[in-house]
Amino acid sequence: MVLTDTHTHLYYETDADKRAGLMQRCIDNGVSRLFLPNVDAASVPMVFDLLQAYPGNCYAMLGLHPCSVNNNWEEELAVIQPALHKHPIYAIGEIGIDLYWDKTFLNEQIQAFKLQIKWAKSLNLPIVIHCRDAFDEVYQVLLDEQDDKLRGIFHCFGGTPEQANKITGLGFYLGIGGVVTYKKAGLDLVLPQIDLKHIVLETDSPYLAPVPYRGKPNESSYLIHVAQKVAELYQIPVEEVANITTQNSIKIFGV
Repeated sequence: MVLTDTHTHLYYETDADKRAGLMQRCIDNGVSRLFLPNVDAASVPMVFDLLQAYPGNCYAMLGLHPCSVNNNWEEELAVIQPALHKHPIYAIGEIGIDLYWDKTFLNEQIQAFKLQIKWAKSLNLPIVIHCRDAFDEVYQVLLDEQDDKLRGIFHCFGGTPEQANKITGLGFYLGIGGVVTYKKAGLDLVLPQIDLKHIVLETDSPYLAPVPYRGKPNESSYLIHVAQKVAELYQIPVEEVANITTQNSIKIFGV
């Protein structure tokens, strides 16, 4: 069984021994493919360090997280852009709009989002979208930018069936993580209404740990609990969930 974590910040762990333990637990649980989004210019070398340590398991994505967008966003992008050509990159992300913490830089977030979409199109890469309290704003950008090159993943999806249909209608996949295991999140009611062909799995580690680890630091090996919950909701074997979602990730990333 091969599970693919399409979104993990495992590189935040810089202690070599602890990192080795994280990776070994991934392998032990069948999580052998990990896609790593940076969040800003400073985290780019952290992604590359993990990539070099585990080249057979880790794949890099680069972008500027919307929570990292402020007055110097253009300077941050000027540092990130050259790094796109230093190693193989499989997506631009995570990028998008986040209005949960602060709405001050909404215009800048939109500008940065659109510019990075242009990067993705020019490199024929998918995008990985971060959206928090900003569905309408993100969706409008996607409509503005829609063409046959625009594709990717709507990371950490937790919305309604109607929102899911809007996203998949644009050809995007839905990233499903630990939230699906939370009793009051409601995602367990939404997910069975969506065809599994539109789904990929993720952890967003070290955030959003699934039950039974909720409230503790997340790690990519816990993806098995996400997969098991998804299998339960679709009433199919976990091996089938692993196969379909991994094949979906191969379609998206090309690897």
